Amino acid sequence: MADRGWPWRQVLITGASSGLGRALALACTAPGVTLHLAGRDAARIGEVAEACIAAGAEARPRVVEVRDATSMAEWIGGAGRLDLVIANAGISAGTGGRAEPMAVSRAVFETNVTGVLNTVLPAIEAMAEQSPGADGVRGRVAVVASIAAFVAAPGAPAYCASKAAVQRWTEALDASERRRGIRLHAICPGYIRTPMTARNRFPMPLLMEAEDAARRTLSGIAAGRVRVAYPWPLYLAARLVGGLPPGLRAALLNPWPAKAADPG
Repeated sequence: MADRGWPWRQVLITGASSGLGRALALACTAPGVTLHLAGRDAARIGEVAEACIAAGAEARPRVVEVRDATSMAEWIGGAGRLDLVIANAGISAGTGGRAEPMAVSRAVFETNVTGVLNTVLPAIEAMAEQSPGADGVRGRVAVVASIAAFVAAPGAPAYCASKAAVQRWTEALDASERRRGIRLHAICPGYIRTPMTARNRFPMPLLMEAEDAARRTLSGIAAGRVRVAYPWPLYLAARLVGGLPPGLRAALLNPWPAKAADPG
């Protein structure tokens, strides 16, 4: 077991160059742990890898685009045994107070949905060939969705829909894959202080630091929870608002400032 209490020795994380992904990489860091870290920016992912190495882990940074199915399959297939894969790469975008631009809608779905598929599917294929651990689990895959998955917010239609898609797919997939000894976990965090959320121009209740979110994420995975949603007050509020009739929900949310349109 790793020095910090996590049982995973071989960990792969996408979107690890900043925000939650960076915090997850550092939280998993311990002597004897190998981290496969992916990002789009060579300098930033290299800095994260250096920080992990300085803390005693072996880190293998990789510049890869999650939308590229071939590159992702080659990277994951060549990583060796994987105890935990975290599909964290994603982009956040909204309407900017206007109609959502087509380019934004496509970019959000291609990264947040197709990018998740390109991570999870080869990971499951690789884990199915691994021998199970002492707990009978061959490997775990966590998909970072969002509490936004439970609310069809008019200010960020593609973002909410993309997160809902991967949240539901992950939870449904766990029910069948656990028969093969593979567990899946849908991670549904609230607002996290990251460069991505720094662009938001609306209230972000219960805003968390990335380190706190990483701890909550890993604790939920270690506990075997299929859905890891936090913080609870915001999750409850999202479920309540998400359950309102569409017209009433839109009337309630329309006055809020919209999420910026540029996905970055």
